[in-house]
Formats: sequence, structure tokens, C-alpha cells
Amino acid sequence: MIGSLRGLLLDRSPNGDELLIEVDGVGYRVLVAPATSAHAGPVGGETFVHVHHQQREDAQILYGFTTVDERRIFEIVISAHGVGPSLGMAILSVHGPAELKTVLATEDIDALCAVPGVGKKTATRMLIELKSKLDLPDVDLSALERPAAVADVPAHLEVRQALEALGYGSDEVRHVLGRLPDEGDPAELTRSALRLIAEGV
Repeated sequence: MIGSLRGLLLDRSPNGDELLIEVDGVGYRVLVAPATSAHAGPVGGETFVHVHHQQREDAQILYGFTTVDERRIFEIVISAHGVGPSLGMAILSVHGPAELKTVLATEDIDALCAVPGVGKKTATRMLIELKSKLDLPDVDLSALERPAAVADVPAHLEVRQALEALGYGSDEVRHVLGRLPDEGDPAELTRSALRLIAEGV
């Protein structure tokens, strides 16, 4: 696995989302956010990036970052349900690590929705999962939209409705419900379910 690259910056894409870095005669194409591209320096000079190396069956893709913290946040972001590397880069292109932590801590759904490709359901799901992964304060799940007249609905049904509203599939919901207590506060049970999903349990 490639963790970093130091070498000659041979080229930069016109929109600044890709760098070509030569290391010992080999040119590596590295996808980056605009801020990382700007920090990489002028073409023809030495540059350094921290790298997340993604291996797929059909390709190997390198994502570059200015700092280790940026890479760490990226890897946490893409561990969220339904968030791939492309969306992860889009998020960090709009919100840097410190700003993203503030967005999550203040539960700023609108700021997350400002990222191309992120709708309200995805933003809400990311907010809950990423706050847990980054050890930020819990989300107040009482703000989630739920169907009317659910006061007498069993707790598990409320949890199912909340998870399905956040976009989780029926198989995933059924699996995690089997690991929850039968009774309890629906909001707390939903938090527990999301933590289990985030941990891959």
C-alpha cells in the first residue's frame, strides 16, 4: 500500500483535481482536492502528498492529501454508509477537516447538503455516523422526521422506520434489529443501531 509520495510535480490537471508526481522515474496520478493541489507547489518543483491507496478489481486509485489529519478524516468519511471515495473528496473539497468537524458538531445539515451529490437523507445519515466515529457529541434524534401517530408503535418498528428513512436496506435493518434489546427509548435504540452499523457488527 502506498502511504505517501515525494517527487517531481510533472503536471496538474486544468481544474486542479489531479496531480502527476514522478518518483524514481515512475509517474503517479493522484486525485486531490483543490486546496491540496494549490499546496503542492509549481509544476517542475518537488512536492509531497500523503496518500490513501484504493485497490479495486479494475483499478488502483491514489487520493492525495496535504496532511495526515486530512487523510484520516477522508478515511473516516468514506467508512460511512453509502459514501464512496468520490463523494468523500467532494466533501473535503467543500469542507476542510476542521470545518467538517464544526459542521458535524453543530449538526449543520444545510452545510452538508451544500456538497454536490449530498441530499438531506444522506446528510442526516452521515451526521449521525460521522459524529460517532469522530467522538463528537450525539445527535438529537428527536429532530428526525418520523411517521405520524407512532406513540403506540413498538420500539423496534420506530427504529426500523428511522433507519429506512435514512436509506438503510431492509436486510441491514433486520440484521441490526436482531442485536438490539426488545424494549427501550426509540431514539437511544436508533443511536445504538447506527453505531452497530458504523462498526460493521
